[in-house]
Amino acid sequence: NIIVGSHVWAEEPDVAWVDGEVVKINGDEAEIQAANGKKIVSKLSKLYPKDMEAAAGGVDDMTKLSYLHEPGVLQNLATRYELNEIYTYTGNILIAVNPFQRLQHLYDSHMMQQYKGAPFGELSPHVFAVADVAYRAMIHEGRSNSILVSGESGAGKTETTKMLMQYLAYLGGRAATEGRTVEQQVLESIW
Repeated sequence: NIIVGSHVWAEEPDVAWVDGEVVKINGDEAEIQAANGKKIVSKLSKLYPKDMEAAAGGVDDMTKLSYLHEPGVLQNLATRYELNEIYTYTGNILIAVNPFQRLQHLYDSHMMQQYKGAPFGELSPHVFAVADVAYRAMIHEGRSNSILVSGESGAGKTETTKMLMQYLAYLGGRAATEGRTVEQQVLESIW
């Protein structure tokens, strides 16, 4: 229930959403003093409550958000992105935000070793965690498995798929064929 003094998210054409405080309610409309200094008038039905106790660095799994709505999700992803935390879970779904730069430390052999066999959710969200769960399920159940990578053009689907293949090849062993590891052979097939 939104009342005067409530902290809310309001639609703002220039930036999608702004946070602010309700300073006045008149019928089905509210006047909001936005954090950016603007005064906004919006329908009450178009306002979303803001979690004033949200962690400063965001949450690694959005099912932990007090309010799971568009502005809350976007704020959480933006907060984590600013900290170079490009991966965030929503339950067992991994959301990746393209950093538009190489973050090699996220994909080196040390990182692969960390995620190998680690229970899902024990470590920070990562594409290797998703691959590890799929691989382990395939091995234990003896059935084929799949990982869906989707997104808009330029979202990083190809790079994510390369990282998945690199990790799965790493898990699959390092038996050499003609001097090349399984990992090298798989990666060469997709590059």
